[in-house]
Amino acid sequence: MKNIKLNRMVKISLLSVMAFLLMFLEIPLPFFPEFLKIDISDLPALLGAFAMGPIAGVIIELLKNILHIVLKGTSSVFVGELANFLVGSIFVLVSGYIYKIKKTKKTAVVSLAVGVVAFSIGATLLNYFVFLPLYAIAFKMPVEAFVGMGTAVNSNINNLFDFVVLSILPFNLLKGIVVSAVTIPVYKSVSAYLQSEELTANEKKNAYR
Repeated sequence: MKNIKLNRMVKISLLSVMAFLLMFLEIPLPFFPEFLKIDISDLPALLGAFAMGPIAGVIIELLKNILHIVLKGTSSVFVGELANFLVGSIFVLVSGYIYKIKKTKKTAVVSLAVGVVAFSIGATLLNYFVFLPLYAIAFKMPVEAFVGMGTAVNSNINNLFDFVVLSILPFNLLKGIVVSAVTIPVYKSVSAYLQSEELTANEKKNAYR
């Protein structure tokens, strides 16, 4: 039992460091406001959630952001890190929980699809009600400034609701799809190492065969 716990701690630690490093690989997209950049730092957390359960994925999301604060600092008075943790946790909790029910490739695809929808809706609602108002306070600027950034790339954006629906929602849908598309082949290649020792023989046989 102690060996299993130690093994999990090592895996979670390694995945957290990987996630932290991936946070630096950001890709801006011309059809979204410049502060919305795609990264795949949720990938290690999803791998951990699939292999060791959804809580492991959430822990990786937490450690990733703690490492970011400690080693790089925060440029958003911790609002960005809070947003990254909460939204990422929605993704890995939903996807990890569904995959835990039946560990097969088909379930993995379904779990990621549902996770992307939950992740995108969660990000949209949290940005509208929590994160954007907090960003406005942190940067001492009106919320309307974000609307202006959105209008600059999409003339259909006229208010905060338009901004989250026409920028935040599609951005996170795209990000979720990209991360999911990478997760499936990567997990297949590393699952033999990452899968928990508690998997039954039948689960090991069916998982990503």
